[in-house]
Amino acid sequence: MEKIQMEQPIVEMDGDEMTRVIWQIIKDQLILPFIDLKTEYYDLGLENRDKTDDQVTIDAAEATKKYRVAVKCATITPNRARLEEYQLKKLYKSPNATIRAALDGTVFRGPILVKGIEPYVRTWKKPIMLARHAYGDIYKAMEMKVGGAGKAELVYTENSGIEHRRLIYDFQGAGIIQGMHNTNKSIENFARTCFSYALSEKMDLWFSTKDTISKTYDGTFKEIFQNIYDKEFRAQFEEQGITYFYTLIDDAVARVIRSEGGFVWALKNYDGDVMSDMVSTAFGSLAMMTSTLVSPKGCYEYEAAHGTVQRHYYKYLNGEKTSTNSVATIFAWSGALRKRGELDRIDALCHFADMLEKATKDVIESGRMTGDLAAITTLENVQKLDTEEFILAIREELEQLL
Repeated sequence: MEKIQMEQPIVEMDGDEMTRVIWQIIKDQLILPFIDLKTEYYDLGLENRDKTDDQVTIDAAEATKKYRVAVKCATITPNRARLEEYQLKKLYKSPNATIRAALDGTVFRGPILVKGIEPYVRTWKKPIMLARHAYGDIYKAMEMKVGGAGKAELVYTENSGIEHRRLIYDFQGAGIIQGMHNTNKSIENFARTCFSYALSEKMDLWFSTKDTISKTYDGTFKEIFQNIYDKEFRAQFEEQGITYFYTLIDDAVARVIRSEGGFVWALKNYDGDVMSDMVSTAFGSLAMMTSTLVSPKGCYEYEAAHGTVQRHYYKYLNGEKTSTNSVATIFAWSGALRKRGELDRIDALCHFADMLEKATKDVIESGRMTGDLAAITTLENVQKLDTEEFILAIREELEQLL
């Protein structure tokens, strides 16, 4: 068949370890045979980030602003062990945090539902979409160790020179301090993106923080959400018959577990990071979770919600067979291709993305799957495939669909 033509490129961000291996197999088997692929390529592998002093990550974010659609492989956020393993110049920040800060976007994460992979929470019948604020909080925090007795203060100095001070703690011995921030503009962008997404998906929107304890910080989030809802979105929500409500995060957790799903759950940065892992695992597997960064200026970055699958990578380096789940990475590519097709009005590209996702689900529902899914499926007589066999099975299914 004739390859599908593209007009504008997708920003392609390569990554690390086993997901980097899978990335290339997916391109070779599921993308390049069918699409005349145009990408603006950036190597975000840890070695290249170190070589460029992480400038490559900043360049990739700027390219995403230009071309509006990006697809990203999972990347390593180095710790002390990685610093020594890769002999890095320094401990680099999370590439995801850098890109999210540059785009000031909201991360939407949702489960990929297939027959035979049932949620661990028996009441869940519909997907739960996590909307994670992608700026500030602990990801932009400044930290320091306190060596001994002394007074720690929070100080804000206006441009006019006026100082505002709050006592943090009067230390009597060693300790630690952390200072974090956010901006009204970023919170407003987060709120509007969440409300707009809920409207587009016709889903209720829940928002939760801990404003009973963090009365100013979390309280500001709550106030901004409510003001924007009342002034800009209430009428549209009522017209569509969907609801918005706020509740404390501990109450929200209990409500989520008892719910049947079918809503968007908006959370601050760290809360969204933790709860998306909880929700994805409870739906079956972190490898079956999509992650899309949406900026207020209409930029989209698609990736898998999981990490680089380090344990499988070391097996791969030793020549051992792995059975690594590539579904979320495949759906990152399909999501980016679909969005490129929508923006450029290329119906064939959108159709291809739909068929790629259908082929992936059809293979799993036929009983052919990777080891992580084979261990939890309710299907009988399943066939466990290795990493490449699974992708090749999807290609065979995709060829038939196309």
